[in-house]
Amino acid sequence: MAAAAKRQLVCWCLVAAVAVASAQQGRFTTVNFPKFEKRRYQATCTENKGPSCYVGCPKQCPDKCLAMCKYCLTFCMCDLFPGTSCGDPRFTGGDGNTFYFHGERDRNFCIVSDTNLHINAHFIGNRNPGTKRDFTWVQALGVTFGDGHRLYIGARKAAEWDEEEDHVQITLNGEPIEVEAAKNARWVSNTVWGLSVTRIDTVNTIVVELDGVFSISANAVPVTDEDSRIHSYGKTRKDSLMHLDLGFKFHALTKSVDGVLGQTYRSDYVSKVNVTAKMPIMGGAPKYLSTGLFSTDCAVSQFHRSSPATMETFTS
Repeated sequence: MAAAAKRQLVCWCLVAAVAVASAQQGRFTTVNFPKFEKRRYQATCTENKGPSCYVGCPKQCPDKCLAMCKYCLTFCMCDLFPGTSCGDPRFTGGDGNTFYFHGERDRNFCIVSDTNLHINAHFIGNRNPGTKRDFTWVQALGVTFGDGHRLYIGARKAAEWDEEEDHVQITLNGEPIEVEAAKNARWVSNTVWGLSVTRIDTVNTIVVELDGVFSISANAVPVTDEDSRIHSYGKTRKDSLMHLDLGFKFHALTKSVDGVLGQTYRSDYVSKVNVTAKMPIMGGAPKYLSTGLFSTDCAVSQFHRSSPATMETFTS
């Protein structure tokens, strides 16, 4: 790769990482472009009463992106930086390498498993009769942490996509979490210390944070007819295949962390994926398979429930 191209890639990765990390602080704005409208948008910087700037979304994501007003920069919700999972599950690991993990539709796979944090992903899928495998997407996350708290983040099933309807569903220990449909609206738990949910758009895009443990950004998106045509997904009118594009930031992983994504954060991790392939694929799906969305029984599980004496980090 040429030096200039390398510099550009590093620059975009840094911009994306900074913006996601700053989501809860309101330092960026979501840019949406209605169909058939020119891709120009006036983003007003509210941080420190900064000046307005005019930006357009990158061609890779023409309809929706994030603007870093302070620098007048925009980037896609799923730019490649450590801790992302998008589309036909494409992960970028903690080691910086990008790979695909197809799993299996209607199954749950542990993507992060650590001492007191376990994250499973529920895969949905579709099969085009002309192909030999399922196309899969992440529809929901089951996050188990601390003394068995269960956090659900999912995309509601819908036959048709409505960009003005909220398709993100969140529950904590089985109880629904309701967040006002307004940009930067925030919900803070009164039972689990440090847990919050913030909207970074009026609908469909949220950031869930547990102080000192993780930050998860989730964006509910459909498989479009154009996507299906280009990639031969075989999408029908009965299901928009609503799924989540995700971003993860972890603050306290241990040296034993495992899982599809989690293992890539270990200092001794050596990728076995052929990163030079057109579609680098991580295999070994059976060892990541969990019996349920909140089950911690995958073969590589590292999770242990915290004892009450060690719960100050998680509960009030």
